[in-house]
Amino acid sequence: MPEGDTVYLVGKRFDRALAGKTLLRGEFRVPQLATVDLAGRAVLGVGTVGKHLFTRFSGDLTLHSHLMMDGMWDVYPAGAKWRRPGHHARVIFTAADVQVIGFRVHDLKLVATSKETDLVAHLGPDLLDPQWTDEHAARAAAALAADPARELGLALLDQRVMAGVGNLYKCEIAFLLGVTPWTPVSEVDAGRTVALARKLLLANATAGRFEQSTTGHLDRNRKNWVYERTRQGCFRCGGKVQVRTQGHDVQRRPTWFCPTDQTGPYPPR
Repeated sequence: MPEGDTVYLVGKRFDRALAGKTLLRGEFRVPQLATVDLAGRAVLGVGTVGKHLFTRFSGDLTLHSHLMMDGMWDVYPAGAKWRRPGHHARVIFTAADVQVIGFRVHDLKLVATSKETDLVAHLGPDLLDPQWTDEHAARAAAALAADPARELGLALLDQRVMAGVGNLYKCEIAFLLGVTPWTPVSEVDAGRTVALARKLLLANATAGRFEQSTTGHLDRNRKNWVYERTRQGCFRCGGKVQVRTQGHDVQRRPTWFCPTDQTGPYPPR
């Protein structure tokens, strides 16, 4: 599932393409919205909250969408051929000079703009909120520490704690804290953990690129400390990186860690 910074950048690209323009075509290819036509509506802007996108239109109307594992909003010049299969298109927005296509986007809902916050009221503070304050940080830290026995990795992926962390950042945050993702939350500094999560997401979001790095390097084999480095080894010590599964059912994720640089429990093979 895309991390919060990826969703943020998708939203920014979408916004640059359509904000301030009037739709010539506003078509949905999903059963619940198949009869809706947004042609003639002005696009007021696109915003994100964690991994949720909100496209706002004239007339107090907002489209909520989620990328989940395979969704994407692509931008093309008017009349250009799509790079993805047409049968994957769920939303088609066109203006005079541009088309924005939602491929395999999920959780599509049209709501009153004044009510859109109801859809994300359950989330913790958005790590990329431009209005982020110390109060947001304190609230996220309190939510993280609320269940001291919970595995750190599971807590980090819980969007009710703080919105935006995905599996990549989960692994990298645990590495930078020096503990395994199975370490109880009680053994880390909650405030430091929240600050680190925001720092990593913000660095990649503000860099304006979809290629994520947690090390500061962009070379393919130097971008991350442990995430997906079972072949290359730990970027810090060079030792063998191991991978185990963390979570159950839909929460199951492959989880990378370095047993040399990270202390704490982890499952046997």
